[in-house]
Amino acid sequence: MPDIEWNKATFAGSFDWRQTGGEEWSDPWGGSESQWFGSLYPRLHRVLPAGAILEIAPGFGRWTKFLLPACRMYVGVDLSHECVAACSQRFRDAGHARFVKNDGSSLADVSDGKFDLVFSFDALVHVERDVMENYIRQILRKLVPSGLAFLHHSNVAALPADVEKRGARGASVSGDIVLNIVDREGGKALIQERICWGQPSSELLDCITIFGRHEHPYGASPIVTDNRRFMEEAVIIRETHAPYCQIPATPLADCQGRPPLYDWARR
Repeated sequence: MPDIEWNKATFAGSFDWRQTGGEEWSDPWGGSESQWFGSLYPRLHRVLPAGAILEIAPGFGRWTKFLLPACRMYVGVDLSHECVAACSQRFRDAGHARFVKNDGSSLADVSDGKFDLVFSFDALVHVERDVMENYIRQILRKLVPSGLAFLHHSNVAALPADVEKRGARGASVSGDIVLNIVDREGGKALIQERICWGQPSSELLDCITIFGRHEHPYGASPIVTDNRRFMEEAVIIRETHAPYCQIPATPLADCQGRPPLYDWARR
């Protein structure tokens, strides 16, 4: 069971961030750039750019480098001091960003009612229900009325028991449980995509859930989809999108005068 102590021992302890920065988790897509633009950005394009972004568990900045050019204010919260220090150094020229260490479940050092987007991918799959409940409760306070959260989390509690230990997923978390937590805490779920992970795979091991505050104007009930072809997307992206990432990027700063995305990506 990946509780907070397991996460601390793994991601703030034994995992060698310095070697790869977590980039190996994007290998099925051909790298983090092709995964971002081929898989994640299409799911986020209606909410980016955003005025203010809060990222939970940025690690060494695998997604941060894409989020920073898309906002005016950014906060990254991670339980690893090493990750906080590394991101602070890597993105030192991003004057609109700050990185904060937490205890693995608290957002107390982040202002309420400020964020248009709360984002987490490839991290909260490793937490149990108590941490999800705690984060969702706090996230709803951090969002502006029209803001949204985009969370990648476990669906293992909805699967047969023999799936429980795969990938150190949270065994007490499922899509339905997260939808119920959002509703109970006074939020509104918009979309939940239940996805496979690993290849080959037919089990819907994870979910991507998008939710906001109760007054969010979108829809009356969540759209729930089962996507058993998520990893097929990865193969297509690796074979077709990834080669384009080798084209030299135009060396221009963005419209707010910050270093270009590719500059942060190469540091």
